[in-house]
Amino acid sequence: MTFKEWAYSSYPNPSIDGQWGFLHITTLIASIVIIVTLSILFRNKDEKQRKIVLYTIIGIILFFELARRCINFCKTSEFTLEHILYITLPRPWCAISTWSFILLLFVKKQWLYNFTSISSLLCAIIFFAYPGVGYNNRFILFENLYSITAHMLLLIGSISLITLRFTNFDYKHIWKELLYFVFIYVYAIIEIFVLKVESDPLMFMPNNDVQAVLSMPYSEYLIVYAIFIAVFINMFYLIQNKDKVLRMLNLKE
Repeated sequence: MTFKEWAYSSYPNPSIDGQWGFLHITTLIASIVIIVTLSILFRNKDEKQRKIVLYTIIGIILFFELARRCINFCKTSEFTLEHILYITLPRPWCAISTWSFILLLFVKKQWLYNFTSISSLLCAIIFFAYPGVGYNNRFILFENLYSITAHMLLLIGSISLITLRFTNFDYKHIWKELLYFVFIYVYAIIEIFVLKVESDPLMFMPNNDVQAVLSMPYSEYLIVYAIFIAVFINMFYLIQNKDKVLRMLNLKE
């Protein structure tokens, strides 16, 4: 195998069932160890030191995002507008989440920290529960490494945003995060029907992989999908504001 074959992921790479295999479990454990270590070492540090951790995570994400796009441009011979957008834009939800991390370098707003943590953790949980890429080949070529590393960073980064005190899930301002979620869904619809660069970035279209795993009709799947997203988002605010919620419910003196 040459470096070019590795970088272009062109080397013959037989498919395997690597879900919950040694590499999958090892990378998940490594991610958890890193999260705990960063939390212990940096949680009570000043903002400058905590931001060094955050910017390091973002820097690694940015490196892989740029590297992947450079490689894809180098190996392509199709330079139509649609294919250029296909290579350049963040298409699936996990890519949107990684770009949200990158956006934190320029938009230092509380709602973006909150959204990035919620969105990234959701993508990471789904990936590590049932990874469809990364672990499904015999050799770890660049595309495999990219997928595994990106989702590890989403998991590490999403929880580190919370443990290192960059997030603040306040019900008074939840509308800002929800508004950005609406924007992401509008962007996804544009991807599907206007730009035609992705068939189902947020897994809400018929016959997607998640629906297939759950084995349910599309109408039921949409209901479960909407409830799951609502509960998942709300969970962050409930956990942070549990004392207020309990007082409101008269369950705590």
